[in-house]
Amino acid sequence: MVLAVFNISFRPKPFNRLQIILQHLKISKQTDSTAEVLLEKKGGAGIITLNRPKALNALNLSMIRQIYPQIKTWEKDPETFLIIIKGTGGKAFCAGGDIRAIIDAGKVGNKLAQDFFKEEYTLNNAIGTCKKPYVALIDGITMGGGVGLSVHGHFRVATEKTIFAMPETAIGLFPDVGGGYFLPRLSGKTGYYLALTGFRLKGRDVLKAGIATHFVESEKLPALEKDLIALKSSSTENIADLLNSYHMKVNLISYQKSSRIVEAVHSLTFSFSLFSGNSMEEIVKNLKQDGSAFAIKQLETINKMSPTSLKLTLRQLREGASMTLQEVLTMEYRLSQACMRHPDFYEGVRAVLIDRDQSPRWKPAALEEVSDEFVDNCFKPLGSNDLKL
Repeated sequence: MVLAVFNISFRPKPFNRLQIILQHLKISKQTDSTAEVLLEKKGGAGIITLNRPKALNALNLSMIRQIYPQIKTWEKDPETFLIIIKGTGGKAFCAGGDIRAIIDAGKVGNKLAQDFFKEEYTLNNAIGTCKKPYVALIDGITMGGGVGLSVHGHFRVATEKTIFAMPETAIGLFPDVGGGYFLPRLSGKTGYYLALTGFRLKGRDVLKAGIATHFVESEKLPALEKDLIALKSSSTENIADLLNSYHMKVNLISYQKSSRIVEAVHSLTFSFSLFSGNSMEEIVKNLKQDGSAFAIKQLETINKMSPTSLKLTLRQLREGASMTLQEVLTMEYRLSQACMRHPDFYEGVRAVLIDRDQSPRWKPAALEEVSDEFVDNCFKPLGSNDLKL
C-alpha cells in the first residue's frame, strides 16, 4: 500500500493527500488482476505481465500504450536493475497482435491501422535499445506481436511449451515486428524458411535455431523469476549466470521430448541452397528440382501462402540482412501500410481467423502475377507519414 509508507504523525495538506491517493489508485489500476497488462515493481525488477489469457495474451494498442512508457520509466530508474516480461494463462506468452481490431479499422480507413503498427514498432525498438537487461519468459505460444515483445531483448527463455512461429504469409501480411532484422541473421537460411513457410518451432528447437538464449522447464519459471528478483547486482553477466544455472539443470528427457522439427532442421542444414534463391520463383524452382519429401512439403505449404506476401517477405529479409533494427522497422512500417491497402490481408484473416475455411482467394493468385513494380512501390518512403525512431 502506498499510504503505508507515511508516518502516522504526518498530516499531508489536502492537495498532497489527493495526489497520494491518485498515485495509489494509478498503481492499483496497473496491478489489478483484471487489467490487460500488469505492471509491477518487485525488488529491483520491473515486471510486465500480459494478462489476456482468453485471447492468448494478444497485444492490442491499449497494452502497447501502457508498456512503452513503463519501459522508458524503468530504463531511467536507478533502482530498477532489470525488466521481466511474461504472459498469464499457461497457454501463451503472446500469440500475436489484435488482428481483428486492425481489420475492422482498415476496412473503414480508421487511423488505428496506422497507429497500431507505428506504436508497436516503436515499442519493439524500445526493447531492442533498452539499456536495462530485458528477460522474456516465452512460455507457450509466441507468434507475431509476441515475437516483437521478446526477440529483441537481451534474454529469451524458452520452455517445453514454447511454440514459436511467424505465420504472416498465410494471412496476407509479412513477418514484421523486426522480423526483417533477426530472421536473416539466423544460421544459414533458417530465417528465410521460417518466414516464408510459417513453420512452427517447438521447445528446444527455438533454442537450437538461435531465437531463444536459454531453455528452462516451464514449472521452474516461478523459481527462476523469484531468483531474478532477488539478485543483488543485476548486471547482464549476473543474469546470464543465473539463467545458465537453470539451463544446465534441465531434465534431459523433458528437453529431448520438446521438439517438433525432427528432420526439418537437419534437412535445412544440408539444403541451404533450397532457400537461397534471388526470387520466389527461383526458390520454387529449387524445391521442385530437389524433389525430396522435405522439398515437396515446403512447396505444398508455399502454394497456400499469399503470393504477394511471399514476394514482399523475401525482399524484406534480403534487404533487412544489412540494415539496423531502426532501418528495418522503418521499412516494415511502409510495408504494413501497403498491406492495409491490399485485399490479401483482409482475405487471409477472413480465411484463417474469421470464417476459418482455410481457403483464401489471393489476388493475384500466382507469383508470376505479382509485378516487380508493385513490390517496389510497397517499399517506397511515406514522406511525413514515415515511422520516425
